[in-house]
Amino acid sequence: MEYEKVPAPPEEYVRVDHRELRRFVADVFERLGVPRGDAEIVADVLVTADLRGIESHGVARLRRYVDGLKAGTVNPRPEIKAVRESRCTALLDGDRGLGQVVGCRAMELAIRKAESDMVGVVGVRNSNHYGIAGYYALMAVERKLIGLSLTNSRPLACHTGALGRTIGTNPIALGAPAKTPPPFLLDMATTIVPIGKFETYRRKGLEAPADWAIDSRGEVTRDPEVVLKEGALLPLGGLLEVTGGHKGYGLSVAVDILCGLLTGAAWGSQVGGTAGPKPSNVGHFFAALNVEAFMPLSEFLERVDELKRYLKSARKHPNFKEIWVHGERSWLTMQTRLRKGVPVHKKTVEYFKEVSGELGVKLPRGI
Repeated sequence: MEYEKVPAPPEEYVRVDHRELRRFVADVFERLGVPRGDAEIVADVLVTADLRGIESHGVARLRRYVDGLKAGTVNPRPEIKAVRESRCTALLDGDRGLGQVVGCRAMELAIRKAESDMVGVVGVRNSNHYGIAGYYALMAVERKLIGLSLTNSRPLACHTGALGRTIGTNPIALGAPAKTPPPFLLDMATTIVPIGKFETYRRKGLEAPADWAIDSRGEVTRDPEVVLKEGALLPLGGLLEVTGGHKGYGLSVAVDILCGLLTGAAWGSQVGGTAGPKPSNVGHFFAALNVEAFMPLSEFLERVDELKRYLKSARKHPNFKEIWVHGERSWLTMQTRLRKGVPVHKKTVEYFKEVSGELGVKLPRGI
């Protein structure tokens, strides 16, 4: 089965081979003082987002990380240290490093602990934006573990009953291995959409298709310019309690408790942006769980497949052509783009050319 969320309008995109895209992004970070191995980690996280159809968190965000490195708010060569550690837990200080580098180090540690002692839980402080939460959950899944990945963010949303930006999009990702691909992957913001959706619609010159945000007066707006300048995203469930908005608000605060309060990182309005003027001090929270603590792995994998079949075999609503299990569409999109190339928007291509000329980095083939 082939599936891909085709960007619209398609003529505004150019297809780029994923390997060329990774090489270019890694070259850019290396020229800015990031060690090659770390640069390749960041490139892989960003390109993986695009491969999975998550344009809001892909290479279009390159400028933000470049600006953070130039401003000095992001440390290209962090000394990531354990502040506290036990057999099953750890707290790491990310030393203002790129969030992707810090996040991978933390999840690798959680995985090692889960493989030796059945569970690994690692908190992180003093980090930066780490890209898609699902990347780190999938790191555990690749080792046949259940993975959990949370992060807080700078305030971009309002909480129920409030005006202005007070809470973060604070995403949650949970991945579980399956006998047959794809694995289960829930990767979601605690707002209706992440802020990157509005950045994507602004690049395309389009209004948002639904009521996802409010302006400074509390009126619902679909104008990306208004949202990005002065507006606030709405929590999952929307503006009102009657539609469940207080539930998304509560989820965001729960993530802040684990990622911010528990780790000693910033939370709420304390969290800074990647490019400054103050350090982000973003907090993350990772967990890896060894299935063998509960049942044989082979039995669990069979049960996950059974669950997927159950969900997909339900009687379909007449307005839906397909019932999807979380992670399925993004996995199919990735299979398609690995063959066809990654669609990169023309405005992102313009930035690639700008940074290529500035840093002397060879552009990807096809651009």
